[in-house]
Amino acid sequence: MKKQEKQEKIKRSKEFSKEIIIPEGIEAEAEPGAVIMKKQGKELRRAYTGFSIKKEPGKLILYDKKASKREKKMIMTTLAHIKNMIRGLEKGFEYKLEICSVHFPMSVEFNKDRHEIIIKNFLGETKPRTARLPEKVDVKIEGNIIKVSSCDIEAGGLTAAIIERLSKVKSKDRRIFQDGIYIIEKPGRQI
Repeated sequence: MKKQEKQEKIKRSKEFSKEIIIPEGIEAEAEPGAVIMKKQGKELRRAYTGFSIKKEPGKLILYDKKASKREKKMIMTTLAHIKNMIRGLEKGFEYKLEICSVHFPMSVEFNKDRHEIIIKNFLGETKPRTARLPEKVDVKIEGNIIKVSSCDIEAGGLTAAIIERLSKVKSKDRRIFQDGIYIIEKPGRQI
């Protein structure tokens, strides 16, 4: 009998809610299944499931009437995403990458029309390496530094990872062939 009582206590859930204050100048909307934030023509959207969000003047409240551990984790994760959205709309995020060419002088170009990056003469290859990048991101090449900036942290991180992976050395000894493009700075910390 005692085991059943313990299991019932574990299964019972309580109401759980968290609120986040929205700064002035940022418009927040809570649709069923999505949060939308806007500021000066920039718009970020985040999907969520498993709980509810209601909008009050100047804040958003994330809540669930019968939240288990899983729902609490989902609420806290979505809360972190919303904080990143606010920070991105206020300040933006910037990644820095460094172009390192030891053996062959490679050239890196960014085509704004097609929104793709092109690496020519990487380790003496005749065919250029190209990759399409997300639309929400600005890429600037200044000497041997590439700056990736965006109001969406995920799009900025994805772009930096695509560029770094594009210059990956294959079938050669990485200790000798250290050419490539490497992330040297992420938002909030240096590597």
